[in-house]
Amino acid sequence: MDELDFTDSEEPAEQQSLGDMYSDYFLDYASYVIMERAVPHLGDGLKPVQRRILHSMRELEDGRYNKVANVVGNTMKYHPHGDTSIGDAMVQLGQKELLIDTQGNWGNVLTGDKAAAPRYIEARLTPFALEVAFNPKTTEWTRSYDGRNKEPVTLPLKFPLLLAQGVEGIAVGLACKMLPHNFIELLESCICALRKQPFELLPDFPTGGIMDGSNYNDGLRGGRLRVRAEIQIEKKRILRITQVPFGVTTGSLMDNIVAANEKGKIKISKVVDNTAAQADILVHLPAGADPEVARDSLYAFTDCEVSISPNACVIHDGKPHFMGVTEMLKHSANQTKELLKLELEIKLGELNEKWHFSSLEKIFIENRIYRDIEECETWEAVIEAIDKGLKPFKKLLKREVTEEDIVRLTEIKIKRISKFDSFKADELINKLEDEIAEVEKNLKQLTRFAVAYFKNLIKKYGKGRERRTEISTFDVVDRTQVVAATETLYVNSKDGFAGWGLKKDESVEKCSKIDDIIAFDGEGVMRVSKVSDKAFVGKRVQHIAVFRKDDEKVYSMIYRDGRQGAVYAKRFKVGGVTRDKEYDLTKGTKGSRVIYFAVHDSEEESAENAVLVHLKPAPRLRSLSRLFGFGELALKGRSVKGNLVTKHTVDRIVRAPKDGGDLELK
Repeated sequence: MDELDFTDSEEPAEQQSLGDMYSDYFLDYASYVIMERAVPHLGDGLKPVQRRILHSMRELEDGRYNKVANVVGNTMKYHPHGDTSIGDAMVQLGQKELLIDTQGNWGNVLTGDKAAAPRYIEARLTPFALEVAFNPKTTEWTRSYDGRNKEPVTLPLKFPLLLAQGVEGIAVGLACKMLPHNFIELLESCICALRKQPFELLPDFPTGGIMDGSNYNDGLRGGRLRVRAEIQIEKKRILRITQVPFGVTTGSLMDNIVAANEKGKIKISKVVDNTAAQADILVHLPAGADPEVARDSLYAFTDCEVSISPNACVIHDGKPHFMGVTEMLKHSANQTKELLKLELEIKLGELNEKWHFSSLEKIFIENRIYRDIEECETWEAVIEAIDKGLKPFKKLLKREVTEEDIVRLTEIKIKRISKFDSFKADELINKLEDEIAEVEKNLKQLTRFAVAYFKNLIKKYGKGRERRTEISTFDVVDRTQVVAATETLYVNSKDGFAGWGLKKDESVEKCSKIDDIIAFDGEGVMRVSKVSDKAFVGKRVQHIAVFRKDDEKVYSMIYRDGRQGAVYAKRFKVGGVTRDKEYDLTKGTKGSRVIYFAVHDSEEESAENAVLVHLKPAPRLRSLSRLFGFGELALKGRSVKGNLVTKHTVDRIVRAPKDGGDLELK
C-alpha cells in the first residue's frame, strides 16, 4: 500500500504563529471594548448601549409611557449584547432624572435599593431629551449590526450631557470616570465659553454632601476630590447625617459605622437609619463623648468622608482621548453652535422652498395658467404650456423653475383652485418672508442665538436643579487625634513582647487599635510597628511608647560597640520611618549593647542631661569615673554612630545629680 503524503504541494506565502494570532485577537478585543462598550463618545457623551436605548425610545415615542421590557426588546435590534446589559443601562439613565421620565420603582441611589423588573416599570423620554437630543435631519446614520435597521453614529446633542450625567467604565488597560456636574452651571459655562469668558467647573452630586475640589485638576488623571457627609450636632449625644458622599449608600454607611465601632476606632452607642426621601441617619454617642470629636472620628474612620479620583477619557476622532472637563465643555458649546447653525440652514432652505412654491402657486392660479393645458394632448405639451405661461413671472422668483415644480403645479386639485384666496396667499407669503428674515438674522448673529438657546434651556428646565453639593475646603482629619483610646499598651521588657493583651505585665500608656508603637531594644535596634494584641519588639526593651510623628522627642543613648569594644554616645531624633523595618542605631558590630538610654521632650532638656560613667578597675587607670554631658554632642539623625566616650570597660552609668547627691544605677 502506498504511503499517503500529507505535505502541501504549495506552502502559504505567510504563516502566523499562535502567539501572533492571540496578540491580534487581544488587540481587536481591547479596541472593541474601548470603542463600543466602556468609554463614552465626545460628540454626545453616550456609550453605545445608552445611545441605542435613547434611539429606541424615540422610535417608540408617542407621548405615553412604555414598559421598560418593551423598550429593552426593541433596543435589541441595535445592541447585540442581551437584555440584562440593556436593562441595567436604562435603569442607570433613568435614575439620573434627566433624559428619561420614569414611572414605578426604579430603585434608589441614596439607599442602594434595586429597581423592579423591567416588566413592572415604565418610561418615556422627557421634554428636555426631545428638545436637545434628537433631530433626524442633522443625524449621521449607520447600519445596525445585522444590517436590517439604521441607527445614529452619535445623537445631535445640543447640551454637555457627559458632564451633566457623569459616567464610569472599565476597558482593557483603560478606565474612565467622569463625575456629574450641575445642570445650570454647565449651561452658564457654555454661555461663557461662547463669549470667550473664563469659567470653572466642579462636580455636583445628586446625594449632596460637602466637597473639597481644590485638587480636582479639571477632571484629569491625578486629580482628587474629597467629599464629606453633612453631619449636624442634633443634641449633645446625637449626630444626624442628612447627606452622604457620592457613591455611598445609607445602608453601606451604617454598616461602615458599626464596623468602625467594633474595631475600636470610634465610640458610639447605637446608629439608627430613618432615611426616606432624604438621608437621615442618627448616630447616638455614649455618655461623656465630645460630639465635635465624634464627628471628626466619623470623617476619619468611616465612609462619611471619601476620596474620589476622576479620569476624564472620551472617544474622539475614532480613538480614546484624555481630556479635561473645560475642554469638553468648550467642545460641546461649539458643537451646539454648529448644530444650531445647521438647523437654521435647513430651516432656511425649507422656508425658501415653501415661499417659492407658494409664490409659484399664486402665479399659476391668479393668472389662470392652468387653462393653457386644457387642449394639450401629451404630457410634454402640458409641461411646455405651463412653463411658457410662467415665463413672464420667473423674474419675481428667487430661483429657477424646475420640471419638478411644474409637476407639483399639475397636482393641485380643482377644489383648491376654486377656493383660492389671493389675500390669504399674500398673508402666507408675507409670513414666510418674515420667518426667512428672522432665520437669516439668527445666522448672522449665531453666537447671540446660541447664547439665547442656552438661556432658554435654563429658564425652561433649570427649576429644581440648583447645586446640591456644597463647595468648601477642609483639612484632613488627623486620625491619631480623634481615635478613641480604648486600650492600654503593656510591655514585657524581659522577653521583649508588647501589646494590649499582656494585661499581667507592666502598663505603658493608653492607646487605640490603630496606633503605631516605637521600641528600642538592648541591642540598639529600633522598630516601629502597628500595635496589636501581642507582638515581639526586641530583647531587653529599653524604651517603648506610642509613636506620634509630630512629637519632637529627643533620644540620648550610650552603647558598647561589640562585646569588648569602645563606648559611644549619641543624641538624635527619629524622623521618618518605615513600619516593621529594623533600624540599627549602633555601628552594627555583633554583640553591641545599649548601656544607657533616655528620652526627652525637647532639645533643651536633652542638652541638660548628664551622666556619671563608672569604669572597671584596670592597671594604670587613675580615675574610675567621669562626668559626661550630652550637651557636648550635636543633635543629629538616628543613623549617626556617635562620639567616643571611652575605650575602657564601663562598669555602670548613673544620672549625674543636679544637687550633688547620689542617683540610682540606670
